Amino acid sequence: MAIEHSNVELTKADFASDQMVKWCPGCGDHSILASVLNVFPKIGYKKESFCVVSGIGCSSRFPYYVNTYGFHSIHGRAAAIATGVKIANPKLSVWINSGDGDATAIGGNHFIHVVRRNMDVNYILFNNRIYGLTKGQYSPTTKQGQITKTSPFGVIDYPFNPGELVIGARGTFFARAIDTQAKQLQDVCTHMAAHDGAAVVEVLQNCVIFNDGTHKEVTDKEVRDDRQLWLEHGKPMIFGKNRDKGIVLRGTRLEVVTIGENGITEKDILVHDAHCEDNTLQLKLALMQGPDFPIALGVIRDVEAPTYDDGVYAQIEEVSEKKKYHNFEELLLTNDTWEVK
Repeated sequence: MAIEHSNVELTKADFASDQMVKWCPGCGDHSILASVLNVFPKIGYKKESFCVVSGIGCSSRFPYYVNTYGFHSIHGRAAAIATGVKIANPKLSVWINSGDGDATAIGGNHFIHVVRRNMDVNYILFNNRIYGLTKGQYSPTTKQGQITKTSPFGVIDYPFNPGELVIGARGTFFARAIDTQAKQLQDVCTHMAAHDGAAVVEVLQNCVIFNDGTHKEVTDKEVRDDRQLWLEHGKPMIFGKNRDKGIVLRGTRLEVVTIGENGITEKDILVHDAHCEDNTLQLKLALMQGPDFPIALGVIRDVEAPTYDDGVYAQIEEVSEKKKYHNFEELLLTNDTWEVK
């Protein structure tokens, strides 16, 4: 169903609430909030057409800071509640804000199934690789070997890759961005909003108190040009400080090459296809990590597929047309009735 657009031009200020933002100074959540507040008016919907749903965690204070409908729910249940919101009112643009612990630990099952069902929701996953609100316990995305409050001798678990989870669940949209790179973050959020179906954006976010510098291997100014590959549909996968590195496919394996060496030219570099139905290459891109590969950022996968919410309403309409009754009173009068005295 169509979401109602605004008759007047809205601005960032229209979407900012009057609540004091209670995040630590320097927290990546501030920049994510600023980016979303810049994106909302560009989408063109009325303020009343947005609903922001969150779970529990630092990131989940998000609904208080946007002047829209909102629901601060319980731990891990944001995706389930957002599903109910979208089914109950398909004319809402539903946005989910959740941390790596909230989304992939206690909420892992809900996260997988909102993606699998292809609910028309926009899911921002704040990945700081730690439980920040509860003061520094390791999460399902924390690095192996890291010392935390609950892993004094190092994390033994192998961490989740959110992109692998989304694509493995046959997700139709996955993108990745960095909290402090506002232009690129706003760009992927705009693409997410335009997608019809479950759209997930993983934001590599810094927690200055309990996991400071967790993404520094790709975000530090000294190295980021050589360790970030910003993908654009239809463009070659070129990166590097001198724009002389690229990704090629050798058989079934990706490989980093240098343009100008060993006869490699720009024509040899893979061209990104975010709209390819076959997710094999997109999964390989989502899994790339250092030191051998750059991390893939931007829109990695964006394909069309029927949405769960459209299917629900289509089914209701189909069944209603075949039924002899269309409301509760007609139902009572249609079948056998008994009078109790």
